Amino acid sequence: MIQKHYVVLEGQDGHSEKRPMKQWLRNHPEVLPDMDPDHTTSHELRRALKSIGSGLEETPGEILMISPDFTGEIKDLLEPESPSPAVNEEEEIEKAQEITFGLERDLQLALRSHIEQLEVGLRIIDDGKERVTDAGRIDITAVDPEGNIVVIELKVGTAHPEAVAQVLAYMGAIGDTEKKQVRGILVAGDFHKKVVLASRAIPRLQLKKYSFKFAFETVE
Repeated sequence: MIQKHYVVLEGQDGHSEKRPMKQWLRNHPEVLPDMDPDHTTSHELRRALKSIGSGLEETPGEILMISPDFTGEIKDLLEPESPSPAVNEEEEIEKAQEITFGLERDLQLALRSHIEQLEVGLRIIDDGKERVTDAGRIDITAVDPEGNIVVIELKVGTAHPEAVAQVLAYMGAIGDTEKKQVRGILVAGDFHKKVVLASRAIPRLQLKKYSFKFAFETVE
């Protein structure tokens, strides 16, 4: 069973309440200003909350992150003995999201270590972390030999049409800030047909397909 993550707070009426952790953090970005809940796993967010003083209560199906300011009782907030089917469905969605976040993070780390494999002459300029813009967080920001800023967006599996809008929004945000020419590279395992068609009409957007290669050696 996937454990769901909640934050435990004292409500306005004085009663204890719990809220889904990621949703609550999206609404309160000041709590973890350097972390985006949509690009961070629940386990990483949990560690970050513990580092700023949150307590932790664990049950077979839930992780409760208790606010440092909370002084009430949590026994009434603990999960029922048998989770409902709706909860199980949510767990499956969260599990899929966690896997996707993990794979995208691994892909990003691999590409940061070998950026020249994407395009010769690229140089990463984001100090090793995702750049925050008005349009969201850019996976990798680089510059090419001609001085163009290159926005690189990574997608695990197939990139769908909304990924094009996402990259263009990043390009626009960087262009407004830097006042330089901006290019975009969308990296994915495959591309929806509409993504391919759209890229043909956008000269400054390139599509790059990644693949995995395995090598095997005998262990003596």
